[in-house]
Amino acid sequence: MLAIVGSGEYLPPMNDVDRQLIELFESPPRVVCLPTAAGQEGDAMIDDWMHRGVDHFTGLGVDTDGVRVWDRDTANDPALAERLAAADFVYLSGGKPGYLASTLKDTHAWTAISSVVGRGGLLAGCSAGAMIQGERFAGMPRPQRGFGLWPGVHVVPHFDEIPSLVVSGIRRAIGTKLTLIGVNGNTALVKLDDGYRVLGDRVTVWSESDKTEFGPGDVPADVLPS
Repeated sequence: MLAIVGSGEYLPPMNDVDRQLIELFESPPRVVCLPTAAGQEGDAMIDDWMHRGVDHFTGLGVDTDGVRVWDRDTANDPALAERLAAADFVYLSGGKPGYLASTLKDTHAWTAISSVVGRGGLLAGCSAGAMIQGERFAGMPRPQRGFGLWPGVHVVPHFDEIPSLVVSGIRRAIGTKLTLIGVNGNTALVKLDDGYRVLGDRVTVWSESDKTEFGPGDVPADVLPS
């Protein structure tokens, strides 16, 4: 399972959304929070993001671990990767998407995350953690390659905060082959085995030929590239 979150990770307005993510599991999942996207912000911010995640999910009643992966060396640390692989639910908080993607690419940490998803677990990412899951994500001077977990998709978080003219520019810039998914704040779009589900506010799906908004609930499987 996968989840892309627009904004608001670890804050009280996300409590209901995160409870619904937890309820996707038959029994309480073990959550691991990664502060990797904040890896260039210094030790205090790395630790702050990690502890915020642990406090948030512990407060929701699940066993939670913070794994301090913040650079390529820690992403290739076998002991940290082992803790990641023991998770049922991995959460990537926000920060810089380019740094997050380059730090995790081809590492033990990413292999561990992939193993969690492969055995039916959940990878959730907020803001930068959502962006890198798509095929491409915004970068300078041009879009960068994501991990392709959502094929044919360009994820735009904070969607309700972005002026419409800017969104139209993003739609033109990503070209005709990609579908834009805009995720509002305090909202998650979840990819399940049999379709998609919006938790929270709303999600916008904008293909070359069609633009549709979806509120809370199930989303038809055929509205997104497979």
